[in-house]
Amino acid sequence: MKIELHELTVREVAENYVDNAEEGVSGYSGRLNIRPKYQREFVYDEKKRSAVMDTIRKSFPLNVMYWVKNEDGTFEVLDGQQRTISFCQYVIGDYSIENRAFHNLTNTEKEQILNYKLMIYFCEGNDKEKLDWFRIVNIAGERLTDQELRNAVYTGPWLSDAKLKFSKSNCAAYLLSKDYVNGSPIRQEIFETALRWISKGEIEQYMSVHQHDPNANELWMYFRNVIEWTGLTFTTCRKEMKGVDWGGLYDQFKDTMLDANQLEQEAQTLMMDDDVSNKKGIYPYVLTRNQKYLNIRAFTPGQKRAAYERQKGICPGQYCGGKHFEFDEMEADHITPWHEGGKTTAENCQMLCKECNRRKAGK
Repeated sequence: MKIELHELTVREVAENYVDNAEEGVSGYSGRLNIRPKYQREFVYDEKKRSAVMDTIRKSFPLNVMYWVKNEDGTFEVLDGQQRTISFCQYVIGDYSIENRAFHNLTNTEKEQILNYKLMIYFCEGNDKEKLDWFRIVNIAGERLTDQELRNAVYTGPWLSDAKLKFSKSNCAAYLLSKDYVNGSPIRQEIFETALRWISKGEIEQYMSVHQHDPNANELWMYFRNVIEWTGLTFTTCRKEMKGVDWGGLYDQFKDTMLDANQLEQEAQTLMMDDDVSNKKGIYPYVLTRNQKYLNIRAFTPGQKRAAYERQKGICPGQYCGGKHFEFDEMEADHITPWHEGGKTTAENCQMLCKECNRRKAGK
């Protein structure tokens, strides 16, 4: 990994500054992509923008910035986008501060701004080296998410196409999945979810393999299939559906014949069950039958103590032979198992030794 600290002036960075929808945002005589496609759509407010210029006008040090150096000798801003846009916009006359635009300044004041030295790290290396370094560096201001850091490394036509589908305000992925997927498209959270699903958690490996693909159609089609399967399988939309690992459930059950009406009836019943603490877990539970997803309400300390006293410390389990145990050596158990209709009530509570409880649960 090659990392070099450079001094560049505001004049150099603002040279040939361009900011429009067609050409993007660039500077440094066209060699610097100031708003790469992985950057969030975020703009400083007037107070923050003025603070940047106040720092420069007073010759105070501005926080160090980070550029990614590409193989063709061009650069992309990893950190410092808003600071860079702030001083570039001021220099070209897009806004004024205290009723003084750049063209209203004296030549001395103009030169002081244009000659201000910026401290910028140029970093280049292979994909893993860049990711490792970006994660270690304490990036100032609005910290980049893990997915934004990955986007900084795996740039290319595939990422550009994926961003159009997953990372814009009101993008297609957001509109399709807003009832099922948590997060903001701008902060790359929906994009990250889609990647995690299709890659089985190996996001960086998937991005590396597909970095130079001409488009992200495979990812988009997979994501659409997951969301459409979810809507067909669970026909009533509830707030608890957001954030479920739908990709994992789709992969496991997409080829299984499921009765949507039966699943809905069971989900409705479980939603009304006070013993089910994790309502979000209802959806994986009705498919997998794994009770861990439901986080069944635990017996209270009072219920456990009452059962222990009622049993006089004797374990009623069938594996230990009815031995006596101290309270701390026992665990609460449903006499009638929850999945057979047993409730988390005092009458349905018994205390088992740990061995009996473990072996009963494993039956």
